[in-house]
Amino acid sequence: MLVYILQVILFQLLFLLVYEGFLKKETFFTYNRWYLLSTSIFAFLLPLIKIEVFSTLVPAESIAAITNVWLPEVFIGNTPQEIQYLPAVEISRESNFINWWFIAYGVGAIGSLFLLLRKYQNLNRLFSFKPISSEKDLRIIEVPNSTIACTFYKTVFLGDKLSEVEKQQILSHELVHVKQKHSLDLVFFEVLRIIFWFNPLIYIYQNKIATVHEFIADEAVVKNTGKLNYYEQLLNSAFNTQNISFINQFFNHSLIKKRIVMLQKSKSRTIAKFKYLVILPLMLVMLTVVSCTQDDPQPMAGEESLLEQLNKLKITLEESEEISEEEKRKIIEIKLAADEAIQEYIRSKGTDDSGITTIYEQVPGENKNELGPDVPFAVIEEVPVYPGCENLGSNEEKKKCMSEKITEHVNKNFNTGLGKELNLSGKNRVIVQFKIDKNGNITDVRSRAPHPSLEVEAERVINSLPAMEPGKQRGEEVGVMYSLPIVFQVGE
Repeated sequence: MLVYILQVILFQLLFLLVYEGFLKKETFFTYNRWYLLSTSIFAFLLPLIKIEVFSTLVPAESIAAITNVWLPEVFIGNTPQEIQYLPAVEISRESNFINWWFIAYGVGAIGSLFLLLRKYQNLNRLFSFKPISSEKDLRIIEVPNSTIACTFYKTVFLGDKLSEVEKQQILSHELVHVKQKHSLDLVFFEVLRIIFWFNPLIYIYQNKIATVHEFIADEAVVKNTGKLNYYEQLLNSAFNTQNISFINQFFNHSLIKKRIVMLQKSKSRTIAKFKYLVILPLMLVMLTVVSCTQDDPQPMAGEESLLEQLNKLKITLEESEEISEEEKRKIIEIKLAADEAIQEYIRSKGTDDSGITTIYEQVPGENKNELGPDVPFAVIEEVPVYPGCENLGSNEEKKKCMSEKITEHVNKNFNTGLGKELNLSGKNRVIVQFKIDKNGNITDVRSRAPHPSLEVEAERVINSLPAMEPGKQRGEEVGVMYSLPIVFQVGE
């Protein structure tokens, strides 16, 4: 969700910069109205559209996510059939904490809703006055002891202190707002201000479209009224205004100067309409960015935090006289099976025909440079090839062959005597992560195990794997990350 929100804000900013730089000073006011409305909506839709072909247009170095490929489990010691599995544990970092971000968002949204209700209350007071004219598509309400002039949807509010000449001129202006339903634009942005109250660009959008509304209405009025008389009306009228952001106000202090300046401008040349085409390459760039951006990864508790929590649980249970030795042993088994729980969670996301699971993880900042030449496994054209698997045809066949070869290598070379030396018993899980780099060599070998000696042995065995043919993307060698779970069964 965070990535989506940031993309929405970024896209709205870019659309507004285009408006400020290319379109703001043009007299195509109706075009500008629809530009502001449509781009505010596009900014919410574009992050949801991913076009796969665009993801291959960006160099691998600029992709912030790498792929971690989980190989099938390798069993050493007793046979897999003799291993008793504990129930899978679903681990979540979000299970026992207060989501302060959500609370902050809720407070902001409620505050924005409260402000909207106050504005509605002010507007409702205006509706309480008696209409002087009421038709199907227009209602005019006269506000006593006021020089107000504003519109909301099909209702025009006019102060009774305005002269008849002023009322006629203002009414012709406000009728444009009514006919073109400008109030709906403003209400739309009011709703966005509640949902996205933290996004300042929504407020800027609303301000700019309110300005465009006035330009549209002014342009329509001066076609039938002399500009000079209209200027005088804007400058000389005694007026007051209502601070309601979703009504169109004739006398808006901050807009009067802009309206007069725009009325003095010469009409833009027709060729200037081509400026609106700038949006097309801009949207293409946005779609490329979205297609090459990894979604927010689902948060999951790290191994360290899980083991720390389980160790504390183990100590607590050992201090209780009511806990049997058998129950204590199960607690220890669960602790040692932490990595298995994580793998089971990942495996539930699905595997391919070769039994290999592909997952995505966000690369920390310091690793991005280190893994620059790597390409996501999902788009790689040729997977790494283990010696002896070269003559197979498809990627799936080569992946399955690699899995079998690595299983054979680990079973042959892993020192199973460690179980006796370390006084181990039961099931012992080791997770090894390694990379087949762009030269086909095994690098970046890391492991997690219930005993340091098992980690050292697992890393030794993986480091002894032979060099392989590296993976390729567009004819160039690239690196791919792998994770290998090893189950070491000791005893009965």
